[in-house]
Amino acid sequence: MATSDIHRTIDTVWRMESARVIAGLGRMVHDIGLAEDLAQDALVAALEQWPESGVPDKPGAWLMAIAKRRAIDHLRRQQRLERKQELLGHDLQTRTEPDLEDAFDDDIGDDLLRLIFTACHPVLSTEARVALTLRTLGGLKTDEIARAFLVPESTIAQRIVRAKRTLTKNDVRFELPVGDDRIERLSSVLEVIYLVFNEGYSATAGDDWLRPALCEDALRLGRILAELMPNEAEVHALVALMEIQASRTRARTSASGEPILLLDQDRTRWDRLLINRGLAALDRAQALGQPAGPYLLQAAIAACHARARTAEETDWARIAALYTALSQVTPSPVVELNRAVAVGMAYGPAPALELVDALGSEPALKNYHLLPSVRGDLLVKLQRHDEARAEFEHAASLTRNSRERDLLLERAASCAKHTSSA
Repeated sequence: MATSDIHRTIDTVWRMESARVIAGLGRMVHDIGLAEDLAQDALVAALEQWPESGVPDKPGAWLMAIAKRRAIDHLRRQQRLERKQELLGHDLQTRTEPDLEDAFDDDIGDDLLRLIFTACHPVLSTEARVALTLRTLGGLKTDEIARAFLVPESTIAQRIVRAKRTLTKNDVRFELPVGDDRIERLSSVLEVIYLVFNEGYSATAGDDWLRPALCEDALRLGRILAELMPNEAEVHALVALMEIQASRTRARTSASGEPILLLDQDRTRWDRLLINRGLAALDRAQALGQPAGPYLLQAAIAACHARARTAEETDWARIAALYTALSQVTPSPVVELNRAVAVGMAYGPAPALELVDALGSEPALKNYHLLPSVRGDLLVKLQRHDEARAEFEHAASLTRNSRERDLLLERAASCAKHTSSA
């Protein structure tokens, strides 16, 4: 196999196995930063050795075994072997060579959960949680994360370094939270995964409307979490929400990359497999009989769209009711704006415009481009084209995504044509 092919294989193996390796090391050394450094050492060893020796039959086990040996060497160098050996068990006291057969025999499930909860710890900023999660659980390199979020590589590197330091400074233990702390921490985990998904689904900046790779990373993390936490309704609900939203990917842009809005999409291009997976995940969430949380309600809204074979068949009255319930669970001006859209579709633009106008003084929506965009859409339906044009132009000035800006300016131009011909 050519060296370039081996390097591509190593990249693939790393993307698939790095989270398990880091999780296993985290349990050993109780330090996510050190665990990630040791895992990187194993990756370097693979890059050095595999081009000569070939790819091992069990590459993930090889990485784990090498990383564990590096961990033991590190502990010896730090003169903490006696205390650490009590945690590692008798087998690691005597093991000197990698055991490829046993390297992954440990129950990795709890270790992965510990890693997820540590990387998404609320003590970290949102940006730090996202970067650290993609690095340790997604297997992404620093430059890949930087490209995905359109920020300098040095910025992502600094976020990751600061995140590790913050975890160490705050003595964040590599353990599973319990009780009320578990609820709070799970909320943080779900928030991070959905933030990653949304950045891929509707990019906030740049020239691309979609970044499918980020959606795929978030979906993979969500599916892993659902396997590890089968009795948490909100976990299944988040997976359902992402599966259903991801099903629309092929229909959301034209051949040249321009955005296509939901009501204008060719629904025959929606991925029925993803929809069915999403609906099944929603059924699992609802079957647990837990109080409806924010992700379950959002998944139920997405399901209303997925079940409608045409835009006209959409049950907008139910969607409006679900947004009302969502606003009670998680009060938010953005939720209220979405509720106004549903009200407009179900009961007409006039009552919806009243709801939107009531949101005009919300500080959180001051620079939110979708507020004037929604208002412009409602004004068009009311034949108030001149006012609508101003709203679309204002929305275009607020968005940082060039594709979305072009769409909004096109709508403003359309309103201008109606005004001039009136």
